[in-house]
Amino acid sequence: MSGRDAVISRIRRSLGVAEDEATRRLTVARRLETAPVAPQPAQAQSSPAERFDLFREKAEAVSATVTRVASPGEVPTEIADYLRGQNLAPRIRRGADPRLGAMPWKSVPTLEVWAGPSDGNDPVGLSHALGAAAETGTLFVTSGADNPTTLNFLPETHIVVVAAEDIEASYEATWQRLRTTHGKGTMPRTVNLISGPSRSGDIEQTILLGAHGPKRLHIIVVG
Repeated sequence: MSGRDAVISRIRRSLGVAEDEATRRLTVARRLETAPVAPQPAQAQSSPAERFDLFREKAEAVSATVTRVASPGEVPTEIADYLRGQNLAPRIRRGADPRLGAMPWKSVPTLEVWAGPSDGNDPVGLSHALGAAAETGTLFVTSGADNPTTLNFLPETHIVVVAAEDIEASYEATWQRLRTTHGKGTMPRTVNLISGPSRSGDIEQTILLGAHGPKRLHIIVVG
C-alpha cells in the first residue's frame, strides 16, 4: 500500500466510511454535476447601469482607468488616444481572440498591432475579458491561444476589453458565466482575476505599482 492509500484508509476508518459505499459516491457525482448556485448578495438584483457604475467605482479605487465606447469599432481609436495620452509608443500585442481580430485596426494607421503571446519585450498587452464582477471591479480573463496569459503580466501596460453586458454584479454570477460559456470538460487551464495594476507594499508599506506585473491597467467597456 502506498503512503497516499494508507492516509486515505485512515481517514475512511475514522469516518466509518466503506471504500465502496455507493451512497457517498453518488452524492459526490451529483455535487460535481450540478454545481449548485451559491447565495447571491442583494446587489445581484441591480440593473446593468448600476452594475457598470459600481464596476467603474471599484476599478478606479484600485488605480485602474475605465472608459466606455459604444461599439467594438471604436476600440482601436480609444486605444490610440489612451497611448498618446500616456506618452506611450503606439504598439500593442494582442491575443487571437476573434472579437479583437474583428476590430478595424487598419482604421488607425499609426497603431502597430501584433498577435500572439508576449516574450517580455512588448510595452502594451491587449486582452479580452470573459466577464467582470462589479462588486470588486475585477476582470475575469481566461487563458488560451485567444488570451495568452503572458499578456496579463509581462507588458508594463495592460489594456482589457470587456462587453458591458458581460459585467455581472457578483463573483458567483461571473463564475456561472464561465461555466455556461465553457461547460464541464472544456474549462480553461487558468482564470486570471485582475483587480487593478500590479502592486506591492512590501517595502516600508509603501504601495508600488508595477512590482510584479503591469503598472497600468486600462479597461475599455464596450456597449
